[in-house]
Amino acid sequence: MPTFNYTAKNSRGGEESGRIDSENKKQATRELSDRGFSDIELESEGKKGININLSLLSRVSAQDKVVFSRQLAVMVSANVPLLRALRSLVAQTDNPALKDVVIDLADEIEGGAKLSDAMSLHPDVFSEFYVSMVQSGEVTGELDNVLNFLADEQEKDYELMSKIKGAMIYPAFIIVGMVAVAILMMIFVIPKLTDILIESGAELPWTTKVLIFTSDILANYWWLILILLIIAVVAVRMAIRLPAGRIFWDNLKVHLPLFGKIFKKLYIVRFTRSMSTLIKGGVDIVSSLQVVANVVGNAVYKKIINETIREVEDGNSITTVFKEEDKLVAPMVSQMMSIGEETGQMSFVLEKLSDFYSREVRVAVEGLVTVIEPLIMIIMGIAVGIMVSAILMPMYNLTAAY
Repeated sequence: MPTFNYTAKNSRGGEESGRIDSENKKQATRELSDRGFSDIELESEGKKGININLSLLSRVSAQDKVVFSRQLAVMVSANVPLLRALRSLVAQTDNPALKDVVIDLADEIEGGAKLSDAMSLHPDVFSEFYVSMVQSGEVTGELDNVLNFLADEQEKDYELMSKIKGAMIYPAFIIVGMVAVAILMMIFVIPKLTDILIESGAELPWTTKVLIFTSDILANYWWLILILLIIAVVAVRMAIRLPAGRIFWDNLKVHLPLFGKIFKKLYIVRFTRSMSTLIKGGVDIVSSLQVVANVVGNAVYKKIINETIREVEDGNSITTVFKEEDKLVAPMVSQMMSIGEETGQMSFVLEKLSDFYSREVRVAVEGLVTVIEPLIMIIMGIAVGIMVSAILMPMYNLTAAY
């Protein structure tokens, strides 16, 4: 446990110094305040600038949140007081970032706040969807069931994204390796081979001239290319943060060849799963749509959902806008939702749609990998063929001339 040196004013107004062991600075400050100290100044014991707050170097993963939700649900269902449950979880949490969050939650609860309000102070850890579900659990008195349900939903999301990432690792590895080998050859190998051709003074084909030019650029100006790439990445990231840039980027993703269909299905999964969960939790349609608009993760779909909110508020069907956006939302989605709306089984229909499109995403990703692998080999073969012909053909012609 970290040790802090403190300087503070006691209850008599005098200044005192000392040491205290605590989980972090916030916890140490709270403990000293409880002792009657004020104007507290803390410093981690040791050399300044050497200590590093590990919570800044770690992040709260989806798996961490699943474990947290499960553990808290078990304690709440066992009638353990919420404050005591959170204090217990502090000792059981290994992730420094999540541990700090749990300490903050416990402090807020001790101060009289509700769990959902305390979680809303940490939007980087608990999404609006998560907070809304916890809030519904507090209202209905089924917080333990809601937490277990959230853990189940997070596990489904984690499993789906893990399968997508796992399927794309091999193609990504091959592409990165291919690009790295090509760059190394252009910088170190090609110049030595082309020097002979240049010194001969023979007329070179255009492919060889392009190869020599590209090699010279990479060998002599690699640092400039690297700087330009960094600037380009930073500029793109800044542009995406702007509303217009975000809409352009998100619209581009759903219209990409090969990948566009997968993105569309993925956003449908997020929409249907989140809506189903919220409606099951007792959240009304409009409030659910407002939450899901920020959960879906795409500005184009967020716009569609916001338009749907206005239609529902005006007394129209939830599927009105979806039917018009049939290029982004499959007709089956709006048709099934219409049935759910008519029969009062909306959450059930959305859950089935979520399961269906989750399978569709997995199948599409597996199919994409089977297409990408031979495509990579073909591109690599063509690139090697062009490179070899650009060097060997002039050398053959040069040899034949003598």
